[in-house]
Amino acid sequence: MGRYYQGLFHDLSKFSLTEFSPSVKYYSGRLSPNAVDRKINGASLAWLHHKGRNKHHFEYWIDYSSSSDEYAFGCRMPLKYVAEMIADRYAACVAYNRDEYTQADAWNYYSRARHLIIMNKDTRAVLEKALTTMAEEGEDAAFKYMKELLKVTKGSNYTAEELGLKEVEIDTPES
Repeated sequence: MGRYYQGLFHDLSKFSLTEFSPSVKYYSGRLSPNAVDRKINGASLAWLHHKGRNKHHFEYWIDYSSSSDEYAFGCRMPLKYVAEMIADRYAACVAYNRDEYTQADAWNYYSRARHLIIMNKDTRAVLEKALTTMAEEGEDAAFKYMKELLKVTKGSNYTAEELGLKEVEIDTPES
């Protein structure tokens, strides 16, 4: 997507002791070490450290409000980080699913919990458009879509409406 500098410095916090130690200890090659850490210890300090230092994780952009009815809300992510998040989700799916990888894996992984995710509506619209493009047309089409958006917006300011995207309705599973 043309984000070479960003790609070069992607996830450098993984080399910190807080993240590196559990990654080595719980590495399996098929499941995130953070998921294993969470299952064994009840929480993953490595993940808490990681998401707080890497802006391509939507969790980085969640804040809490004391002056509104919203308990938590997602701030709009700059598009350069949305693009990095999409590339990261793609890479994780390829790494974990290996020979069983399909172009729909990133969408399928996201959609299982999308009703629980706190995310800005504009960020969600771009993410979902890119992931559905990947699922339907492949990675190259999704990356091309994001590259075009990055060109138009210079990587940051945007609204879903300005980009011609509709607000996403979240279907909540029935109890």
